[in-house]
This record gives sequence, C-alpha cells and structure tokens, in this order.
Amino acid sequence: MPAQLRILFVVAETWPLVKTGGLADVVPALARALVDAGHDVRLLLPGYREVEEAFAGKPAGRAFEVLPDLPHARLLRGRLPGYEIPTWLLHCAPLYDRPGGPYSDEDGRDWEDNALRFALLGKVGAMFGTARGLDGWRADVLHGHDWHAGLLPAYARFDPAVTAATVFTIHNLAYQGNFPAATAGVVGLPAAAMQPDGLEFYGQLSFMKAGLWYSDWLTTVSPTYARQVVTETYGQGMAGVLQARSGALTGILNGVDELAWNPATDQLLPARYSSAEMAGKARCKLELQDRFGLVRGPDLPLIGMVGRVTSQKGWDLLPEAVEALAPRQVQWALLGGGERELEASLAQLSAAHPGSVGLCLGYDEALSHVLIAGADVFAMPSRFEPSGLTQMYSQLYGTVPVVRRTGGLADSVVQATAASVQDGSGTGFLFDDASGPALAQALDAAVSMYRDDRAGWARLQANGMRHEFGWGRPAAGYAEVYREALAQRRNGD
Repeated sequence: MPAQLRILFVVAETWPLVKTGGLADVVPALARALVDAGHDVRLLLPGYREVEEAFAGKPAGRAFEVLPDLPHARLLRGRLPGYEIPTWLLHCAPLYDRPGGPYSDEDGRDWEDNALRFALLGKVGAMFGTARGLDGWRADVLHGHDWHAGLLPAYARFDPAVTAATVFTIHNLAYQGNFPAATAGVVGLPAAAMQPDGLEFYGQLSFMKAGLWYSDWLTTVSPTYARQVVTETYGQGMAGVLQARSGALTGILNGVDELAWNPATDQLLPARYSSAEMAGKARCKLELQDRFGLVRGPDLPLIGMVGRVTSQKGWDLLPEAVEALAPRQVQWALLGGGERELEASLAQLSAAHPGSVGLCLGYDEALSHVLIAGADVFAMPSRFEPSGLTQMYSQLYGTVPVVRRTGGLADSVVQATAASVQDGSGTGFLFDDASGPALAQALDAAVSMYRDDRAGWARLQANGMRHEFGWGRPAAGYAEVYREALAQRRNGD
C-alpha cells in the first residue's frame, strides 16, 4: 500500500465557514475523501472576522513574525465544523478583522491590501513545509488552491528550509491576483523572481503566475479545462506558461459532497425524495414556484439557474432565450448576484414577465437547494467553466441540465438521445455556440421532451440520479498527483 501523506490545503475559503463560490464546496469534500483514504489532511485559511466568530478554535502558540514590515500573526487551532478536519485559522487582525467579504468590502470593492493579506497566507503555508513545521506538524505536500495561495509555491521554491512538495490547483484562471510590481519587495520575494520566467506578468506581480510557474505539479478541475487552458482562447494570457508546464499539468473533474447534496437526506428541502420515490420533488417544485412568485402548476416546465451573475456564466444570454420560449408557457427561477448591469437586465426581464420569470438577487445557500430540487430543467450556459458543480447537483436531484459544451460541463453531462437515454448514459442537453438562440434551442429540446415523452423524461432523470459523482475517484487522482509532485521535488526538476 502506498505511503500515506501529510497534506496541507492552503485556501481562502471553505464551507461552512466562508463561501463565495464553488471553491468552498470543493475544499472540505476533497479533504474528507483524502482522509477517508488514510491521509493526514489539514486546512489553513485566513481568520476573517465572521470565520473566527464561527470557529471553536484555541490559540496555538504565540504571535510570530511572518514577513518584515507586516503585522505579526498567530495560529488558531480547531476543527472544521461538520467535517472534523484539523484546521488552522491565520489570525492577523489588521489584515482580516473587518466587515465585508473575504476579498472585498461591503460595497464590492476589492480590499486595497489583498496582496498583503494573501501573501501572508502563502508564507505561513510554506512554513508548514519546513523540517520544523508549525504547531508540531509538518506537511509532505503543500496544496494551494487558486490565486489566493499563488505565492505559496514561490515562497517554498525560494526557501531552502522548505522540504515539502507543492501542488497548485487552478479553479478559475480568469481570477489571477495581479498587483503592482513593487509588491514583490513588500511581500519578501527576491528581485530575481520578477521576470517573465517567474511571477512577472505584463509588468505586474501575478499570484496566479507564481503558482503556475513555481509549483512542482499543477492541476485543473476537469480534463477538458486542462486541455483548454493551454490555448490562447481559454488561457487568459497564461497559455504560454501553461504550455511550458504542460508536462506537469493534470485535469481532475471535481466531485460532489454527497453528505451536503443528496435529495434523500437534504434537510434544506421542504420534502425529500429519491429515484425510487419522486413525490417529494413535486412538492419542492410547488415550494419553488411559491418562493419565486410563479404561477402554481405541476405540469408547467420550470427552468432554474443559480450562480454568480456574470457574462462568464452566460447570464447575458437569458433575455433572448426567455423571449424565444415565452410562447411555450415556460417558467424561470433565477438566483444569484454579481455584475450590476446584468442584475438590472434580469430585474427588467422579471418585471416584463410576472408570474413566469422569478428572480432573487443575492446569495442564498438554502434557496439554491430548493431551486435545484424544484426545477425541471437546470440551465448552465457558461462561456467557459473550469468544472462546475451545480450541473452535477442538478443531475443527482433529478433536474435535467442544459449546458454549453465546455470545460467540466462537457465532462459531466452526456447528450440525451433516444439511444443514450435508453442505455442509461444520457443525462442532459448540450449546445456549442455561446448565444441566446443556441441556448433557447437546447432548452426547447428539453421542454419538448418534458411535455411529449414523460416516460423518456423519467428515464433521463433516473440516469442522472444514478450517476457517480462522489469524491473517491477524484481523491485517488489527487493522491497520484501528490506522489508525482514529491518525485519532482526529490529530483529537483
């Protein structure tokens, strides 16, 4: 049996302490799957105000200097609620004890000192990888997640005391953490690092590029996205770097936390159900119609969409699709928040279609469960999607996904045809063009099947609900990546 590993996840957010997107869902579920496989996995994240208030932790040692000219920090030790995974909060009140979110203030403006806030996180993460470790524990592998942990591999590379291997996961290449070049001096990285073969990116210091360049191994959150990011179309300016690192790049499709997302046990639903007994789903639909001010009707096709309201997620394609499908008496339940201009457009759309288009702007975890359970169809028309989770949730909840064929959406949804529905492989509908008409055409095909072939629709639902989206297989893939990274570290590559 392969040797079990000590792994530190360095992250900016994790459910249930703090969540702004899918990253927070991935972290605890993957950590728990690795623990179930016998590994020693622990988490490090910033001690934001609300996180510390919800965390039953105790001080671990005294305050210590992390970087010159930055405030001293200390660790708080505890366990992640609901998962019992050993967790450290990085306590540094001047940087983290403030209102607002983890990355921005209450008005949505990025914190001006984000470079310092997340540099501190990366540096302390690297300290766990030294021979002495921190708080009596040393990591074999330091696993940084997204740009917030991008400097972790750089600190590890430039510190000869660090013996741990580094792995860096791209959850979304579009968010890069780019800051003025002068930041390099403030965060304690050598001048030699500020070059194209380093962390310099068009005259700026890039946390994302640091992670891509200096980590021993890279992962993305789906095989298709791994193939896409090395192209100019999807590489977000980093295609050249990723092409250079392609030999150490692995795509692993995210899984689903089946304790949190299971319609048979989900306590956030008004009624629970399973593929063998679907009556509860009908009750969830009526609840969803009520919550969104929609006309009640069990046979009216109801399309749901939830997530960040951005053009990346394809929200701007909805108005054209809604108008195209209006003659078919289709209902919509839309939940999310983000770009103000898009929010205003959705508000106008809802006002123009009272009783048919329901809108809730903002983040609501409980309501998202009701929406995914109560809808008949789930739309995800993303222009790009590294992995996506909600299209997996929807399948497990018997809600048929309609998705654009990109990234993890292409890896997790199988086109419904007469043959694929019958043989059990078909689970949803896919389209290629990022356009309103293409989305409308795919949704129209789903609505037609819902109305005209209820036996086929029931088989399609059952196919999705039987799909295996657990974290066991992805965790095994990450364990293999960790061993590859350790081999790279030993070989000095």
